[in-house]
Order: sequence, then structure tokens, then C-alpha cells
Amino acid sequence: MSKILIIGAGGVGGVATHKCAQMADVFDEVWLASRTKEKCDKIAGQIGGGRVKTARLDADNPDETADLVKKIGADIVLNLALPYQDLHVMDACLKAGVPYIDTANYEPPEVAHFEYSWQWAYQDKFAESGLMAVLGAGFDPGVTNMYCAYAQKLLFDEIHYVDILDCNAGDHGLPFATNFNPEINIREITARGRYWEEGKWIETDPLSIRTDFDYPEVGVKPSYLLYHEELESLCKNLKGLKRIRFWMTFGDKYLTHLNVLQNVGMTSIKPIKIKGVEIEPIEFLKAVLPDPASLGPLTKGKTNIGCVIEGLKDGRRRKYYIYNVCVHEECYAEVKSQAISYTTGVPAACAARMVATGIWKGKGVFNMEQLDPEPFLDAVSKYGLPFKVVELDTEKSYNLPK
Repeated sequence: MSKILIIGAGGVGGVATHKCAQMADVFDEVWLASRTKEKCDKIAGQIGGGRVKTARLDADNPDETADLVKKIGADIVLNLALPYQDLHVMDACLKAGVPYIDTANYEPPEVAHFEYSWQWAYQDKFAESGLMAVLGAGFDPGVTNMYCAYAQKLLFDEIHYVDILDCNAGDHGLPFATNFNPEINIREITARGRYWEEGKWIETDPLSIRTDFDYPEVGVKPSYLLYHEELESLCKNLKGLKRIRFWMTFGDKYLTHLNVLQNVGMTSIKPIKIKGVEIEPIEFLKAVLPDPASLGPLTKGKTNIGCVIEGLKDGRRRKYYIYNVCVHEECYAEVKSQAISYTTGVPAACAARMVATGIWKGKGVFNMEQLDPEPFLDAVSKYGLPFKVVELDTEKSYNLPK
């Protein structure tokens, strides 16, 4: 049996805490910590039964985090705080001597730049300490990496092309809101697009490439090419890869609001001074936008996230679509969350289960596709996110650009 410390009491933290609390066969004690203890207490109250204990924590302080880990006797840390805090929490895990798991790669506060280099630099530190760090254990990154790993293990001898497709067809009825942290979400979307092809990165203007993909159980939705962090590791770990891209859906209303906000400078991360106080415009925008955790009871509809993968098996060309469909209303009924948080929190809890039970073992820093996908996907399916594997016609493009 293990004790787990979950850091972060936002939407994803709430879902992961619910799911870890359901894993009584593995976690005999679940702790939830955040800068605002009241948020932790609210989630613990929803779960009930005394299954979750709470604590206040400043995750920017590695010593404070390490002290809490030692005080409660945690065996594993699941970091669901902001990406800016990843390195602080990794340092704390090294100090406390426990494994580390997160769902999003590090991003420095002053630059809108997602990259694994800062965390990959911890490889030797974790290896020499005999500890495991698992990066990007959400859905995308996370489950999408594992769909690729599953395909590489069972469906292909070589994978040549991957298109990762993320569709949120949910409707919350509000004029404009983001489904996860607004600051992270908007920085990600307004950055230049990028994809990997034939050994090099190709950059695109933000949201300049669009395709209309037909998502099962959802329908045809406009999907835009973005850079997303799992591309960085997958291009290194898929045998025979020639190209990998990432697509995400956005409605016209959302993009109109985003363009206006960007045009008037509200998405900027460059501090400005107002009445003697410095503030980043995007921080102000985050403060006035709805809290993503508040969208749960409002959001109706489905998400569809998956991978179209093409390559060779026994000398023959094959193409498969591996995907999950998740229903917002069902997520809220179960754990008081919308599907965006659910699809990230469930895999995070399942990754913690893999490490806690010793199914995943290792010393150093690992991206998800470097680990065994089958037991993980079995757990993810059991705890709410089953997947489908559909063979596609290799002669059809399915409206994905060549």
C-alpha cells in the first residue's frame, strides 16, 4: 500500500484525487495540497469518508514541499500544479527521495515556450538517486503518447505518420471561457504552430492551417494545427517516423473573442504598470474569466481525442484511428468536473497507480511512450476512459492534409 501526495486543487487535481481515492487497493492514504487549503477541503468533502487528507502548500518552495512529503510519509508525488512549478516540485522529490509524476511540461513564467529540455536535464539526478520521474501523464500529452506506443507495440513494425486530433465539442453557454487554466491555454494557442517532418521542425503562423475532420460521435469540426508538447518526445521515440502533427478544434466564436483580446494586448505576458503596480495583461484576463472548475455544471456535449496513425506491418501499409469519446455531463455526475479536467485527471491517477504498484519501474526521467502502454491503457479504460481502435482505408486522406 502507498501514500500519495497530490499537489494542485484545480479541476484536474480534483478529478485525480477522486480517482486515487477510488484506488483503495493501492493508496491507503491520499493527501491533497494547494496554496489554498479551502479548495482541497472542498474536494475532500465531495469525496467523503475521510479518504482524503489536506494541507496548505507553497509548491514554489522545494524545501516546504519536501518537508510535507516526509511529514506525511508520502511514497509518490503527483504534481498537478502549474507548469511554472514543475522544476520546484522535481527538486522537492529529489530532496525527499520519492518518484515524481506530472501532466504538463515546464514553462518559464516570462516566456511562452513549452519545452522538455529543462526536465530532461534532470535525467542524471533522478537516475543517480534511484528515482523515477514520469512526464506528461495527462491525455495529450499522456494517453495520446500511449496510443502511439500501443500502436508501435501491437499494430505496426514502423510508424510513418501520426496526426493527433483533439476535439472538444462541449458547450458551456458562456460568451468566452477556457476549459483549463486560461493563462496556459491562451499562451499555447497564440504561439506559433510547429510540426515535425523528415527530421526537422517546420513552423507556421498561429492557427494558419485548418482542416475539417469528421470526429466519431461528434461530427465535422474545424481543426487547427498547433504545436503541442508530446510531439517533442514522440518524434524521438517512434521507429521510422516521417511526420507528426497536432490538431485542436476551435469554434468561430472562440477565435473571434481570442483575436479581439490579442489585438488589444490582453493576451500579452509583458508586464505593464497600472497605478504603480506591475501586472501582466494575461494575468488580469485570467482573473476576470470564469474559473475552468466552475464550468462543470454548465458544459454539455462530448470530447473526442485520438491519433490517426499510418505505417507498415509485415510489409503492408496500414492506417488506424485510436480514440476516446468522453461525455461532459457524465463526468460532472461522477466527479463534479467537465470532461477536459476528467480526461487529464484520470490518466494522471492511473500513472500514479502504475508507479505505486511497480508495474512501471525505472531510474531517471521518462516520457510516457517509453513505458508499457497496455497495463496503463487497461487502467485508464477501467477508470472511465475506454478507447476504440478502428482500421482505416490507406487510400483515403480523411481530410488530413498530405
